[in-house]
Amino acid sequence: MFSAKFTARRAYLPGLALLAATALTLPSCVTAKRYEDLQARQRNEQEARLAAEQQTRQLKADLQKTNDVLTELRADQKRLIADSTQTGNSLRRTRTLYSQLTESYDKLLKNSDRALADRNNEYGKLAKDLATRESELGTLDQSLRKSKADLAAREAKLTELTQALAEKDKAVNDLKARVSNALLSFNSKDLQVKLKDGKVYVSLSEQLLFKSGSTKVDPKGQEALKKLAAVLQEQKDVNVVVEGHTDNVPMRPTGGITDNWDLSALRATDIARLLTTSGVEPSRITASGRSQYVPVASNDTPQNKAMNRRTEIILTPKLDELFQILDANSSGSAAKP
Repeated sequence: MFSAKFTARRAYLPGLALLAATALTLPSCVTAKRYEDLQARQRNEQEARLAAEQQTRQLKADLQKTNDVLTELRADQKRLIADSTQTGNSLRRTRTLYSQLTESYDKLLKNSDRALADRNNEYGKLAKDLATRESELGTLDQSLRKSKADLAAREAKLTELTQALAEKDKAVNDLKARVSNALLSFNSKDLQVKLKDGKVYVSLSEQLLFKSGSTKVDPKGQEALKKLAAVLQEQKDVNVVVEGHTDNVPMRPTGGITDNWDLSALRATDIARLLTTSGVEPSRITASGRSQYVPVASNDTPQNKAMNRRTEIILTPKLDELFQILDANSSGSAAKP
């Protein structure tokens, strides 16, 4: 009885395969639309079949093992025909194995269905993950485009600022050259023109400008200041700061002068007046006294003290355009989040 059932089941499986093969090899027996539907369905189920092929291969391996067992059982059956007890034991063992095989087969089918369902869930999660990543990439791409636009704007501002700085440096160098040429006739020990921190410094010694303790400019000093004023009249975009400096020798109070603060401030003021009377707009001039507190040399020798007794006229080109660029950059940076 067992052999008949098992043989019937084995005969049933090839029959199904034969039926499927017949359906595939005889497309003329169905309508064209039916055939196209079958092809579409076959394509749609291909992915599921691929996932199930692994399970099928395992099943085939198990079935092969079962076939081997059945072959062995048939051999045992022939040998145990004479011994009914052994035949019965073999039959019971075969039935047990068959039952286990059937149970294993059912579990494999269930596991296959579960594996397919899990795989579909994984595909769904991957698709959702991919959509999220694409959205993030879109956001990053938009941010990158904005960053590129900001960078281009900053580069344009930097170019503008670099050009403005170059023009400012050129203006300072031109101013130094004009002032140096105008004051070329004066002794370099008494009058020096130099660049410092983007400004033109005209340093005039006390010997050129003043008598000791005096706050009134001598005629030779007036000549130098008039030549300087002639240059400044042509350079309308230059601001002028006049700084008076002294050595560290205390000033004896005399003629309304209390100390070195008064002396340095009054000398700077007198020079400022001479520049304005020579045609320089008063609004461009600032006069200040620095007393003894910004020396250029140590007050330890008569020569060094003489170097500290000086007046410095600081010429600064107006940088309105440059400041506007800097303000625009600062405002743009502050507006960004």
